[in-house]
Amino acid sequence: MTIRTRFAPSPTGFLHIGGARTALFSWAYARKHGGTFILRIEDTDVERSTPEAVQAILDGMAWLNLDYDEGPFYQMQRMERYKAVIQHMLAQGQAYYCYTSPAELEAMREVQRARSEKPRYDGRWRPEPGKVLPEPPAGGAPVVRFKNPTSGSVIWKDLVKGYIEFDNGELDDLIIARADGTPTYNFCVVVDDWDMGITHVIRGDDHVNNTPRQINILKALGATVPQYAHLSMILGDDGTKLSKRHGAVSVMQYDEDGYLPEAVINYLARLGWSHGDDEIFSVEQFCAWFDLDHITPSAAQFNTEKLNWVNQHYLKQADNARLVALVRPRLEARGVTVSALPALEAIVALYKERVATLNELADAAEVFYIDLHPDRELLHSQLSAEAVPALHELMGRFRDVTWEAQAIGAAIKEMIGKHGLKMPKLAMPLRVMLTGQTQTPSVDAVVALFPRELVLARMAQYLE
Repeated sequence: MTIRTRFAPSPTGFLHIGGARTALFSWAYARKHGGTFILRIEDTDVERSTPEAVQAILDGMAWLNLDYDEGPFYQMQRMERYKAVIQHMLAQGQAYYCYTSPAELEAMREVQRARSEKPRYDGRWRPEPGKVLPEPPAGGAPVVRFKNPTSGSVIWKDLVKGYIEFDNGELDDLIIARADGTPTYNFCVVVDDWDMGITHVIRGDDHVNNTPRQINILKALGATVPQYAHLSMILGDDGTKLSKRHGAVSVMQYDEDGYLPEAVINYLARLGWSHGDDEIFSVEQFCAWFDLDHITPSAAQFNTEKLNWVNQHYLKQADNARLVALVRPRLEARGVTVSALPALEAIVALYKERVATLNELADAAEVFYIDLHPDRELLHSQLSAEAVPALHELMGRFRDVTWEAQAIGAAIKEMIGKHGLKMPKLAMPLRVMLTGQTQTPSVDAVVALFPRELVLARMAQYLE
């Protein structure tokens, strides 16, 4: 059997982090087994679906490098197929027209709630042997309902949650086509999975309640029922359901916030799945290791600190030229002009092991290209009386020293030895003069990045 999986988002918003994990697991399962991964856009919710949301899904998939073998397919382009299947089911007695009005449905449910019963459609238009149906109302536009089995149960072995069973008596007759003729979500999904030969449906556990209805329709159509794997939800840092108040929820927001796609993929892979104690691994390793047996049925908890740690690892490993290409537009978006000196690649090489995101790397690089004015109080707190003479003399040494980190470092050590100072007494005010910060990489390496003339000008300005 060739494995065929699908990712089927609704374009009613951005591709969020939960959807991205579903896409990743579906993609990885297909890649692990040499199968086919399909992208399907479920855009039948015309009022809420937008072209912008479709593009956001495509952009998110592309940024994560989750390539699909077939698609994207759009449900709105398959309407004739859905309608043909509905007509077939009507002809076979597997579906029927229902003329119950919305007002009648609400009245029916009110009576059921008053009896402490589960609100549900009572089957008044369902054809049964010996049952006399009322005359259809004049001008009434009917919906089409699936004739769900009334006895027995639906049982499937969920590949994450284990055996799940629903009593058919608890399932009313699902509407599969609205009064205007448009098919409904649960019906379109069934026809799509059937036509596309989907073997494994990997999706969020908010779809568990849809599954028994979909299985019953598939069986009525004589279609092969795929295997299901329902992923538990992702919780926020505080243990509640992940939402906008937890920060970034759109996948592309992580790009804007300075995360690398391989870091997000690595982190998402560990949200509810594990391979022993391995925390850092390549996409190739993930695809080789991935299985459904090691997905936990309990909710996964999003941890921003952990994501930052993973991203920091990938930043350290990243090629400097690639980081320059990612940092430069971030600086330009701030109105910062990146000049030839100092070389942005040299700044990136020096700082990339000290930051967690590309935005932090841009923050570090920015001070090398702007007319910086350090905080006077901060500089005053670091500029001790005994350091001033040493800094004046160091400024003189800087005029002649070879302008590279080793020689600059030797000059600094010479001054602290000559004046009987500890390194921070000299290094801290020098850092603040040049970067406005007290924490930087090795001070000699930082000084060497700046043009000599700028260093001398800043020292002269703040040592007056």
